[in-house]
Amino acid sequence: MVNLEWYRTFKSVYKNGNFSLAAKELFISQPAVSQQIAMLEAHVGYKLFNRKSKGVDPTEYAKLLNNLIIEALDRLENVENGFRAKAFNANRLITVGISKHFFNSLGNSLIGKFDYIDFSFHEDQDLFELVDTKKVDFAITTQQYDTFDTVLSKVGQIKQVIVGSAAIDASEVKAKIKKEDFVAVEYWLNEQKWYSHDARIPHVKVFWLHVFDKKRPTIIPNYIIPSEFEMLSAMEKNNGIAVSWDCNVKSFIADKKLQLVWNSNKMPCTDVFLLSGKNDQFNTAFQVIEAELKHSLA
Repeated sequence: MVNLEWYRTFKSVYKNGNFSLAAKELFISQPAVSQQIAMLEAHVGYKLFNRKSKGVDPTEYAKLLNNLIIEALDRLENVENGFRAKAFNANRLITVGISKHFFNSLGNSLIGKFDYIDFSFHEDQDLFELVDTKKVDFAITTQQYDTFDTVLSKVGQIKQVIVGSAAIDASEVKAKIKKEDFVAVEYWLNEQKWYSHDARIPHVKVFWLHVFDKKRPTIIPNYIIPSEFEMLSAMEKNNGIAVSWDCNVKSFIADKKLQLVWNSNKMPCTDVFLLSGKNDQFNTAFQVIEAELKHSLA
């Protein structure tokens, strides 16, 4: 029966011309190298190496054998190394930084793709520094960073929309939106109960700036819940409206727990990026996360 370790040892001795160097390269003892070469010689029926004062010389049969096996052995070792790299990347602990507002829609999709993930919640302004200082392996961010020591990939786009509880009758405002009667639309919105994940209502301010060309909306949030997902979960059980990212509301709308009130074409899209430090050990994991995020944001 063919023993692949004999051929690995043969390859190393042939390349190094020395049993001691082959032993160091293979992390085995020199007697083990000698024994494996002797067993291979017995198996093929030919002498493979002639000993000399400093090392060994390959015989003509060894040269022929090397030509016959080297390509197949290199191919086999490449396959083996590839599987080892994938296993390492699949089983090692990876750390992922993400905004708490995107965990349920984006971070949650990574669970099951890896055996071990340590998530931590941070906002965009902190995520780059955490990756750059190697405190987290990957970050999902809406800001673009381009440095020599980091790898960045755009994985999709998100957009802010207005959503409401399923029980709200939004037919009136939708008709006014269609007629572009934005004065009446704003009046209707001002009359609703509002939910926000931030008392400063940053989402609402951005929406009003782009859609109504106003820097200061008159909206005062009725309920402030400091997590966008929890805010949406609370809103589905009650009445009200909110400005939220479309990726966060997609599942709620699909399950008819919330309804889309307004997806304005005046609102710009925001790019989402996957960020990591340059590290060959991250390549496979980066590709897995990148593919999953692109799927989630499609």
